[in-house]
Amino acid sequence: MTDFKDEKLQILKMVEEGKITSEEGVELLDALNETKVNYMENQKAKWLKIRVFEPDNSTKVNVTIPVSLIDVGMKIAGKVAPNFVPELKESGLDEMDLKEVFEAIKEGASGKLVDVESENGEKVEIIVE
Repeated sequence: MTDFKDEKLQILKMVEEGKITSEEGVELLDALNETKVNYMENQKAKWLKIRVFEPDNSTKVNVTIPVSLIDVGMKIAGKVAPNFVPELKESGLDEMDLKEVFEAIKEGASGKLVDVESENGEKVEIIVE
């Protein structure tokens, strides 16, 4: 069973770094607790993975969150996404693109949903497993 410790630490780090407010952090932690309950009820929890790779294929960004946090993520995406993962914007994905991806995930989409390579050779993958 997953204990969600890494996800809690990631949320607390975002609060500490000022990327989200303490209120948004509490919302994310509450949603994470709800996810834990759902996970325990249904061991097939889905995860959203966002990866950004340098042109040499080294990992630049590696974010994994429970799919059940997408609603909360959409709520704060306008503040967090451009600051937390500016590489997404640099690679050609804007806020509307992310909202469309999040909506597709909420409707049940899974697998590799985004696989983009920018002009400078950076690659972005968004996967639901």
